[in-house]
Amino acid sequence: MKHFKLLVFTFTIFALIIGCGPADTAEDPQAGDQPAQDQSITFGMTPWTSTIPPTTIAMLLLEDMGYEVNQIEADAGGVYTGLSRGDIDVFMDAWLPDMHASYMEQFGDNIDSTAISYPDGELGWVTPTYVEEINSIEDIKGNEDIFDGEIYGIEEGAGMTITSREMIEEFDLDLQYVASSEGGMLAQVARQIGAERPVVFLGWRPHPMFVDYDLKVLEGQDEFFATSEVHVLTNNDFKDRIPEAYEFLSNWSIDVGDIEQMIVEIDNGRSAEDVAREWIDNNQEKVAEMKGESK
Repeated sequence: MKHFKLLVFTFTIFALIIGCGPADTAEDPQAGDQPAQDQSITFGMTPWTSTIPPTTIAMLLLEDMGYEVNQIEADAGGVYTGLSRGDIDVFMDAWLPDMHASYMEQFGDNIDSTAISYPDGELGWVTPTYVEEINSIEDIKGNEDIFDGEIYGIEEGAGMTITSREMIEEFDLDLQYVASSEGGMLAQVARQIGAERPVVFLGWRPHPMFVDYDLKVLEGQDEFFATSEVHVLTNNDFKDRIPEAYEFLSNWSIDVGDIEQMIVEIDNGRSAEDVAREWIDNNQEKVAEMKGESK
């Protein structure tokens, strides 16, 4: 981004920064009574496509509000560590309560769950909506032949693969799990859907597959694949340090379909900043609500 300071850290550098803590901050004698850091906001950025659109939108809006915004790239563990120590102020893509439960158990005492970005981070077995006779996992029992006795999935060892094999056994389904890469699975799905043949496979949101195809997540698998709420997290000091920015983030929400559409556009070569700015321009009423400006 034009005005963003991109901070990319290796784990070693990141660890050193965490170790340094607030001792590295200093008051700018030219900046008046408040230290310059008081108006600087640092976002954590994981390497997931779902993190990029909401983070970019929030950074642009906060920059428009007059704040200096930065980002630190790290895996989920590094982001949660940074949040708990105050090196990271905001994370826009926390999957709760289950997927990130271990991080919250370890670091949650120092982290504020500030808002729900969207409530429908779904994952599990999906089919195209044109497969009208199959709406739940139980509907598959006795109808495995319409799928040629196969369910398409991702690589061996993945959590969704392990869980899917457990489901096949639990529901006593006559299905073979066909393991592949994400790309390999989607290529097979594209062939089946292109011919309008029934197909069952692994899906999760947000993902471009829900933009490319009209899909439904099958019912009856909550015990195995619980829908997550995607939360905005801030460190505990942020609310008092920058209350206006905290208030903005506490009002944050976005549609999962908008996230998916933006992922597709970024994947197709548009810059994340251009895509985010277009969303802002097209959602001024929503932006005003989040900024507390609507009547």
